[in-house]
Amino acid sequence: MSALATNIDLDRLFKLRLVVARHGEMDAARWWNTNGVLSRKGRLLMSRGFPKTHQFTQARLVFEVARARSAERFPTIPGCITLWHLPADVEAQFEACWPEWVDGGASWADFFESIQAPSDNLLDTLHAHELIQPEQAEQISRMRRSAEGRSVALPGERSVDDDTITLLAAAFSHGEAAKPAIPFARVDS
Repeated sequence: MSALATNIDLDRLFKLRLVVARHGEMDAARWWNTNGVLSRKGRLLMSRGFPKTHQFTQARLVFEVARARSAERFPTIPGCITLWHLPADVEAQFEACWPEWVDGGASWADFFESIQAPSDNLLDTLHAHELIQPEQAEQISRMRRSAEGRSVALPGERSVDDDTITLLAAAFSHGEAAKPAIPFARVDS
């Protein structure tokens, strides 16, 4: 495992992505074209074809749609990361965790259940799941969307760590209904 990937709690990254993915669905913020895939309705639909892995199938589907929509709205800039576009070694480690997560599916059931209802407030949902600290919420309150409203820049040059990834997730709170503002961070080389 690379030094970069060891700075990241990959279970936590999975939870952050799940919360943002669910918040962005069509029955909530309307950022990506999935309609309740991570909801109870999506669970019922997916569990028919994937009885043991449906939660992770749901997650994969919404993650890919969110990744594509984010890249469409804010194309990746060299030297920058987003919640959906992290350095290759971090993404490789994240991908390597999927079999472990699927094997321990029962341990994730409560978390998946807890995000099924659409969320009106992303920061409240992150707080409810203990995924954001008050000082991080304070930093988010000082950030602003870009002039064209398509992105939110994290200030300064950042390290790729849990704090930065939390801010990337939480800064999605600056988006509006049907108009996501994609948070990004310039990372040190």
